[in-house]
Amino acid sequence: MTILQALLSFSVVAMLLTILPGIDSSLVLRQALVRGRGTAIATGIGICLGSFVWGVAAAVGAAALLAASEFAYRMVTWLGAAYMIVLGGTLLWKAVFAKRQGEDPRAGEAVPSTVPASPWRAGLVGLASNLANPKVGVFYVATIPQFIPHGASPVLMGLALAAVHAILTVVWFGALILLATYASRWLRRPRTIRAIDGVTGTVLVGFGAKLIASPTA
Repeated sequence: MTILQALLSFSVVAMLLTILPGIDSSLVLRQALVRGRGTAIATGIGICLGSFVWGVAAAVGAAALLAASEFAYRMVTWLGAAYMIVLGGTLLWKAVFAKRQGEDPRAGEAVPSTVPASPWRAGLVGLASNLANPKVGVFYVATIPQFIPHGASPVLMGLALAAVHAILTVVWFGALILLATYASRWLRRPRTIRAIDGVTGTVLVGFGAKLIASPTA
């Protein structure tokens, strides 16, 4: 297998992973609708950086050790689950208990008051979301070693394969952000935002609970 063949073959597998509904896509879409395009882009960049970390880790064998060690896997799983549950719980709190603001009671429309979050903070949320999910590491350790040609540098090849995944992710996130941008005039209403927070929070909490309950990989 040549390097080009490895990159092309991996791109097919990575595309399937990218377009499957998941936490990363949910976060980017939610950020685009609630916080705006800039915050969503920063979140997506953080997620892509997380993919690079997992790609290199898988290539050099750190992720393989994680997958092989039940204790290490469970520790990362529980930490990831705790992060997901806290993040999801925060969104649920906003959706259910937070004081309703920015709503005109006469017209029922949203007053444009969405304040973008700090790009650094949004990027860190995306990075933490990706790194806190051990399933991503398991995917990388199960696939990347199969696409490293004989004689190729594992680290450089891991970076190249992660770059392929990142490019596909950028394209997918771009489509989501574009969709959210055009739909924002209808979706940036207080009730809709609370509904988005509620759905995203429920997904995050449910995913975290599933991580805790799931058996080791």
